Amino acid sequence: MSLVQSWLRVRFWKRVAAGFVLGALAGWLLGPQAATWFGPLGTLYVTLIKMIAVPLVFFAVLHSVSSLHGVKDVAALGSRTFLWFATTATLAVLVGLLVAHVTQPGLGVEGLTAPVDWKPREVPEPVKVLLDIVPANPFKALSEGKILQVIFFAGLLGLALVKIGEKSARLRELANEANDGMIQVTRFVLEVTPLGTFGLIAALVGSYGFEKLLPLASFVGALYLACALQIVVVYGGLLLSHGLNPWKFFRAAFPAMQVAFTSSSSFAAMPIALRSVVRNLGVKEEYAAFAVPLGASIKMDGCGAIYPAISAVFVAQYFHVDLQPAQYLIILLASVLGSFGTAGVPGTATVMVTLVLSSAGLPLEGIGYLVAIDRILDMMRTMTNVTGQMVVPVLVARERGILDMSIYNRASSELATV
Repeated sequence: MSLVQSWLRVRFWKRVAAGFVLGALAGWLLGPQAATWFGPLGTLYVTLIKMIAVPLVFFAVLHSVSSLHGVKDVAALGSRTFLWFATTATLAVLVGLLVAHVTQPGLGVEGLTAPVDWKPREVPEPVKVLLDIVPANPFKALSEGKILQVIFFAGLLGLALVKIGEKSARLRELANEANDGMIQVTRFVLEVTPLGTFGLIAALVGSYGFEKLLPLASFVGALYLACALQIVVVYGGLLLSHGLNPWKFFRAAFPAMQVAFTSSSSFAAMPIALRSVVRNLGVKEEYAAFAVPLGASIKMDGCGAIYPAISAVFVAQYFHVDLQPAQYLIILLASVLGSFGTAGVPGTATVMVTLVLSSAGLPLEGIGYLVAIDRILDMMRTMTNVTGQMVVPVLVARERGILDMSIYNRASSELATV
């Protein structure tokens, strides 16, 4: 057996954990030199994730929407799905604001400087953001990676295939095969995750050092606490309110949550999330094929709701700005809308924070203080995203009577493995 085969036989989470530990050790021992030597590995990994994002979203949404052909109550399923997306996002923002005010992560932080190469992005007005969802040229949107425009066009094309009916059977099958192909490409990219984690962590620790990152430990703790509350209390409570055992859900959903934590990508975890929702939790495949990819594209309770809310309070506390009630309302609205517009790839949460801070009139420069620890934050944020993307289809399926309770209640050790 070759060394590569032996390495691949090691469980995925152990390989990623090894990359994390070895990366931190390399950064600590080599200092700034670690960023020079190993930083390109992390850059390559992030580039690979970005490479697959647009085609994966396009074919996933096209396949998921076109798969609704023949499904009853399409409008009811779609409306209930979006309603729960918005409800859980609102609860996530409230959890983030509550935890931020209890922990006060922005107080006592001083002496930090923003990275020299960081520049705030110009955020358009909310009305322009909504208008820009419709692409003037869908092929240009694909080439430029404008995710919301890609989702709109793919969804519209999928609805057209549903409307055409049986005459579009071959196109729907082609969309299914293309989606399967992109999922396989995603699996290939996932194998690079241990090396990418090693490079990212080595560069992070080597560039900033443990001592410079320690003042932000309170922010990291606040975000992890808020995400944990969202997963355990909010999602668990919603499952209980629907007569579902939360422990069985989390046990069945754990494989996808694990991949989300290690890869920091909702898209990377999407194939396993879809498998878990259908095979482990009993959601009908026709609906799951619509809801899970859509959630991976637009539902981001961690990145788009909790993180911007805590970041806004952090920046306000750091710059000694007293938030007014109107600003809290703006943070709530902007965060909920942002949770629908965050692409499921590493790093885009920063854009959503920019949107929230700009809308609330807070200093955009404050984002720079969080860039250094973004990788550590992104793991927990993404796990929260993916968990919410699996909870909502289960809730809707339960409400619409299409949840197979015999599968959901099945107790088997096989459910905890991928």
